Amino acid sequence: MAPADPPPHPPPHNVQPPAAPSAAPARTAAVELTDEQRGWLAKASRRDVDGWVHISIAGAPFERGFQYGYLVADEYAESIRVYREMTYQDIGMTYDFFVGQAVELHAAKVPPELQTEIEGVAAGLTAAGVPSTFEEVLGINDWMELTGYWWPKNSGRYTALAPTGGEGNHCSAFVATGSATSDGSIVLGHTSFTDFWQGQFENVILDLTPAEGNRMVMQTAPGWIASMTDFWLSSAGLAITETTIGGYEGYKGYDETRTPEFCRARFATQYANDIDHWISLMNAENNGGYANSWLISDIKTGEIARYEEGLLYQSLARKTDGYYWGDNAPTDPRIRNLECFGTGFSDIRTPNGARQLRWQQLLGEADGRIDVEVGKRMIGDTFDPYLNYTRPSARTICAHSDEDPCENSGLTPFTPFGSVDAKVACTADIAGMNLWARYGRADGAPFDADEFLRRHPQWNWQKGYLKSRPQQPWTYIEPYFTSTADKG
Repeated sequence: MAPADPPPHPPPHNVQPPAAPSAAPARTAAVELTDEQRGWLAKASRRDVDGWVHISIAGAPFERGFQYGYLVADEYAESIRVYREMTYQDIGMTYDFFVGQAVELHAAKVPPELQTEIEGVAAGLTAAGVPSTFEEVLGINDWMELTGYWWPKNSGRYTALAPTGGEGNHCSAFVATGSATSDGSIVLGHTSFTDFWQGQFENVILDLTPAEGNRMVMQTAPGWIASMTDFWLSSAGLAITETTIGGYEGYKGYDETRTPEFCRARFATQYANDIDHWISLMNAENNGGYANSWLISDIKTGEIARYEEGLLYQSLARKTDGYYWGDNAPTDPRIRNLECFGTGFSDIRTPNGARQLRWQQLLGEADGRIDVEVGKRMIGDTFDPYLNYTRPSARTICAHSDEDPCENSGLTPFTPFGSVDAKVACTADIAGMNLWARYGRADGAPFDADEFLRRHPQWNWQKGYLKSRPQQPWTYIEPYFTSTADKG
C-alpha cells in the first residue's frame, strides 16, 4: 500500500508571548524653568503629611495647571505605571485604548477653561521630567467613567464576552445638621472604597484658587482636575460628597454626546453659590456617567440635601434638621428599580443593605450628639450587622473586603478592596476650608501588601503594583504655603 500523503504544511502561527509588565512613563531631565514659570510656582506649595500630598495652586487655568503638574510629577508617573498594568489585567484592553476613547469622545466636550488647565498640567509634568500631553492627562481624568460606564455599554463591539452588572459597593458617607448635631452645625463625613491599587494614589488634597469662581479644597489623585473620590469644600460655603449608585445599569443608555461627569462636578463646585445652583450645573448635559447619590450641605443656611442622579431619573430631598447617609443603595424607587439591578437595598447579607441598616443604627444612637469626633468613629465603624458583632468585612461602614471570606455575600473572597481613607468636616472647618483626613482605612488599620499576597497568592498578579499603607493618624488639613519656585 502506498504511504499516505503527509498533511499540508500549516501556515506559520502568529501567537505572541504575554505582554511585558507595564513600565512608568519615560523620564527626562527637568527643564530649566523660565522666569514666568518660576513666578507661577512661587504662588504654589506642596507639603507631605501623614500619607497625604497637600498641594496649593492658584491663578489662571494654564498657570494653575502647570503648578499642579509640576508638583505631582513623580506620583503621576507612578500612577500611570500602575494604571497601565491593572487596566490590562482587569479588562483585557490596554490603558492607551481608553486614552484614545477619551480623546475621541470627550476632548471636544471639556469646557475651554478646563481644557487649558489640563494643557497646563501636561506642561508642568513635562517641565518636571515626565513628558505628557493634553490627551494623556485627559485620559487619566476620564478613565473611571470610561471603564465603568462607557465600556460596559460598548464592550460588545470588541468582545462577545461583554461585562455584566453595574457598579458595586463604593464608599460610605453621612451628613447631619440642626438638632442632630451637638451644636446645630453641619457635620459631613466620607470614606472611599476602591481597589487598593487605585486608592493608594488618592492621597492628594488639592487647594485650588482659580482666577474665576470659588476656591475649592478637594481630595483627589495626581493629575485629576476634579475630586472623583468626591469630597469637596468650596468658598461658597458648600461641602459636597457622594456614594456611587450600586447596581447601576443606566450605563446602557450612556450618552456619548454629552459632557463627562468629572467636568460637570468640577464646574458645579467651582461656580455654584448654593445647593440648587450646584444641582442645576451638575445635571446640565448629564450623560449617565459615574451616577451618584450626592450629599450636599450649605453652611450659609444650615441646609443639607441628598441628590440622587441617574440618567433617566433624579430625585432631591432636603432638610435643615436631621441627617442623610450614603451606602450605594439608591433610595428613589425609580432609580433603584428602573435604572439598577441587584442593589442589595434590603438584603443585609450584602454590603449595601448591611450598611443601610448600620447607618440607621449609628445615626439614631448619635442623634443630638454628632460632632467631628463622633463622625470619625462612625465613618470607621466595623460592626457587621448581618453577623451582629464587630468584625471588619465587606459589609461594614469601613469596608475590609481584603479580610472577608464572603461566605454569604456572593462577593469574591479576600479582595484587595475597601476603605482607603476618611474625611470629616464641620461648619467651622468648611468656613475655613479645612478638614480632618486620614490616609489609609477609616478605622486606621494598616495594610501590608507583602503579607496580604503571602496569605492570598491568588492576587500575586498585583505584585509590584500593590503598595502597603501603614497606620496613619487623623490629620487636620488647613491652608499651608511655602514657595516651590526654587525646586527646578
